Amino acid sequence: MSQPVALITGCSSGIGKALAEAFLQQGYQVWATARRPDSLAELEARGAIAVALDVNDPQQLAACAERLRQQAGRLDVLINNAGYGAMGPILDADRETLLRQFDTNVFAPLQLVRACADLLRNAKGLVVNIGSVSGVTTTPFSGVYCASKAALHALSDALRLELQPFGIQILTVLPGAIASEFGSNASAAITMAEDSWFKPWEKAVQARARASQNASSTPASEFAAELLKHVRNPSRPPEVLIGSGSRRLVALKRWLPTRLVDSQLRKRFGLDRSAS
Repeated sequence: MSQPVALITGCSSGIGKALAEAFLQQGYQVWATARRPDSLAELEARGAIAVALDVNDPQQLAACAERLRQQAGRLDVLINNAGYGAMGPILDADRETLLRQFDTNVFAPLQLVRACADLLRNAKGLVVNIGSVSGVTTTPFSGVYCASKAALHALSDALRLELQPFGIQILTVLPGAIASEFGSNASAAITMAEDSWFKPWEKAVQARARASQNASSTPASEFAAELLKHVRNPSRPPEVLIGSGSRRLVALKRWLPTRLVDSQLRKRFGLDRSAS
C-alpha cells in the first residue's frame, strides 16, 4: 500500500509544526508549508517535504497542488491550519482588515480544497479545517476573527455534505487554548484607531489577544496527538473539540441564555461600565 500523504499549512511553529511532527512519526509523507521556507528547516531535517506557500497567493496555491500531483500523485489528508487572529474593536476594523482576515482564514482554505479536490477524491481523503471555539462563542475585541472562524465552520458543514458522494470527508476542529505563537501574532494584529472610543479598554483588548496563551494552555504536541487519533479513526465525529477550555466555551454559548453569556463577557472585559 502506498505511503499516505499529508499536506499541512502553517507549519513554521505552534500547531502546524506539532502536527507535521506527529504525522511524520506515524509514517506519513508530510508536505509542510509556510510562507518562509527557512522556518521549515527542522521539519525538513526530519523528513518532511518543505514547501514555500503563502496561502493568500493563488499562484503559489496552484503550484503547490501541481507539485503534489506530479511528485506524490495522491493526497490522503489536507490540514488547513494556516491562519491568524485580527484583534480590536469592530468599529475600528476597516475594510482592509476584514478582507485580510477572511482571505487567510476563510477563502484560502477553500481555494486549497478546490486545488487539491481531484487528489482527495482519488485517495478518498480527509480535509481537516482548523476552526476555533471563537467561531461558536464570540468575545469582545475579537469579532472579526470570530466571524472568520464561524464562516469557516459553515463552509466546512457545506463541504461535508456536498463532498460525501465523492468519498471526501471533512473534519472540523475547534481548538481551545493551545500553547503557540497565536498570542504574540494576535497582539501584533491589533487594530485600534488613535481616536478610538475604546481607548479606555486598551488593556482589555491586549488581554483578549493573549487570552489563549496562559499556564493552562494545552501544549501543541498534545493537541496534535489527539487530532491524529481522530484522523486515524474511521468512525470519527464530524466536529471535535480539543484543548483547554474548548468544551466549556462552546457549552457557554450553546446552553446558557444569551443575556447571561453577554453579562459574563461584559464583566470579563470591563464593558459593564459606562463610557461616559
